[in-house]
Amino acid sequence: MTVRSVAPGDTLQLRYALRPRGGDDLISNFDDAEPDTVTLGDGTLAPMLEQWLVDLVPGERHVFLLDPWQAFGESQPELIQTLPKTDLPVDTAFEVDQLVEFAMPNGQTLAGHILEIGDTAVKVDFNHPLADLAVEFEVEIVRIL
Repeated sequence: MTVRSVAPGDTLQLRYALRPRGGDDLISNFDDAEPDTVTLGDGTLAPMLEQWLVDLVPGERHVFLLDPWQAFGESQPELIQTLPKTDLPVDTAFEVDQLVEFAMPNGQTLAGHILEIGDTAVKVDFNHPLADLAVEFEVEIVRIL
């Protein structure tokens, strides 16, 4: 019997870790009791990471060394914005270096990293927190469901 490899849209059980290249794990489920269940294309995993899972076979462990453009991209200056404090939720106390979810007009949310807080405005970086980082993406497909 041949073992089927991962295809787009598959639901998988997998173990994975993500870390800056040569650094400590930012996230890992290798020590968890159960692997995570993920459906490719549902937005759980970043599309740039999902593409590395296609054609993998259950039971093998792989480590992908990804440059920034292969993972979370390069920082884009236009994604650093200064927002008037009047546009921010009134009941939230912001701190520099804090990651905040912002509600967009279309109902979706977008995470922003607070860079500076002024008297009337807040400077926010909407780039992915791992932008500009070369990362190691370690993955083992446990099984295809």
